[in-house]
Amino acid sequence: MALPEQIDNSNPSEIACLMVPVSERMLLVPSTSVAEIVPFSAVSRVADSPDWLLGNYHWRELKVPLISFEQINGEGRPDLHSRCRVAVLNNTGQSDSLPFIAIITQGIPRLARVTEDEIQQLESSTDKKPFELMRVSLAGEEAVVPDIEGMEKAYLDSA
Repeated sequence: MALPEQIDNSNPSEIACLMVPVSERMLLVPSTSVAEIVPFSAVSRVADSPDWLLGNYHWRELKVPLISFEQINGEGRPDLHSRCRVAVLNNTGQSDSLPFIAIITQGIPRLARVTEDEIQQLESSTDKKPFELMRVSLAGEEAVVPDIEGMEKAYLDSA
């Protein structure tokens, strides 16, 4: 039985993403990059680590480095409160020894279906941060596409 022409998985018309709230902005992350969103709980501090490494988060019997997206970009430490969540992110292939990293969020991410018609790259601005791949507008809402690979590399370089 042949599939209808409009069902073409080789060229998806939309990409499932998550809008992840961090301090003063939203991150736009493909849902395939996110292993799980879990409640924030205590982390194990790592001696002699950069400020942006909040510690190791214990997730599914693994120690996952918990990174502050704000601090790794040279901003202040985010507020840690009961509404915070942890977004555990799948690795990008930097190292087999680092299967996941995690970032602290300022709330519960929400699903966003991204289509080519609804998203546009915003002009480069002088205040683009080191771990931001690009800034976009999605259906009128501004978001940042984070550099997950860059954060992994920064962690591996600091370890």
